[in-house]
Amino acid sequence: MKLLDKYILKRFLSTFFFVVLILLAIICVIDLTEKMDKYSKNALTGEQILSYYLDFLPWVGGLVTPITVFIATVYVCARMAGHTEVIAILSSGVSFRRMLLPYFLGAAFIAGLSFWFNGWVIPNSNKDRLAFELQYLKSKYYYDKRNIHLQVAPDVYLYMQSYNNTTFTGYNFSIEKFDSMRLVEKLTANRIVWDSTKYKWTIYDWNIRKVDGIFEDVNNEPMRGAIKMGVSMDTTLVITPKEFENDYRKFDGMTINELEEYITTLKARGSTGVEVYEVELHTRFSSPFTIFILTFMGVIVASRKSRGGTGLQIALGFALSFLFILFFMLFRTFAEAGSTPPQISVWIPNIIFAIISGVMYKYVPR
Repeated sequence: MKLLDKYILKRFLSTFFFVVLILLAIICVIDLTEKMDKYSKNALTGEQILSYYLDFLPWVGGLVTPITVFIATVYVCARMAGHTEVIAILSSGVSFRRMLLPYFLGAAFIAGLSFWFNGWVIPNSNKDRLAFELQYLKSKYYYDKRNIHLQVAPDVYLYMQSYNNTTFTGYNFSIEKFDSMRLVEKLTANRIVWDSTKYKWTIYDWNIRKVDGIFEDVNNEPMRGAIKMGVSMDTTLVITPKEFENDYRKFDGMTINELEEYITTLKARGSTGVEVYEVELHTRFSSPFTIFILTFMGVIVASRKSRGGTGLQIALGFALSFLFILFFMLFRTFAEAGSTPPQISVWIPNIIFAIISGVMYKYVPR
């Protein structure tokens, strides 16, 4: 690594971390001001609040990393251009592509660090952050969905008319087992209650009907086959009360491996809302590439010396950052709504800005 590379890389990384710290400090003060009344209402201690922000700030840092990289790139390169350093570098025989090397080395370091933190480190700390927010900052959650259908195993389907997450009780419960599209067994119960001491479900007023080749018809005629009935019985199911808890930003507390497993589970059950988790998973993989694209664009935007000084280039950098965020949020919304496939929507902003960067590169002075 040459002296020039070390010079640019040092300025780039130091500016990046400085901007991140400044943003985190500002966000922390704003967030603390907004939530102070809730902290007082819940009589939280300083230690509890500090512990929350030790989990909250890394999460925010992971969110702002791509845009912060872009701002740092624009600032460093614009300052160099303003001091005629870029012209001197290019005049000495260093090509524009070669000048990009230290920026890309810095981007590679930040991208790798960001991928590791966002993929595994931050999700584990987010578990405590989300638990804190649900307990102290959010309103009490009531599960209000009705007619719940879940596939709990291959050819095994669960149904509940309603579920009360306060008493851990489900009503009008049934499980149906199929064999080659043929109903072979059905368990029904008036109530199903979670027993936290046994870590099992207790079903009340139940009956099990094993079908012997004849289905129940539309007139509810009885099926032929063996029938067992009882008042109560303990049973183990693959679901627990956690399935019916508040899923507020649940994906934030999942590592990449946990996200992949949970998506597979949701698809197997035929659940809705899988797109939200798929978007989060693909976003974590696309984020490192976003850092490279925004770094490349930042150098192109700021490498030309401007008569108006560096302010105009930095302002242009902020405008492009805002445009990128707008595109990202727009296509993320489309993906979460199921309008477009998540694996495509998440990458569209990267593709668009990569094309814009390629067009701008053709006209950069070199």
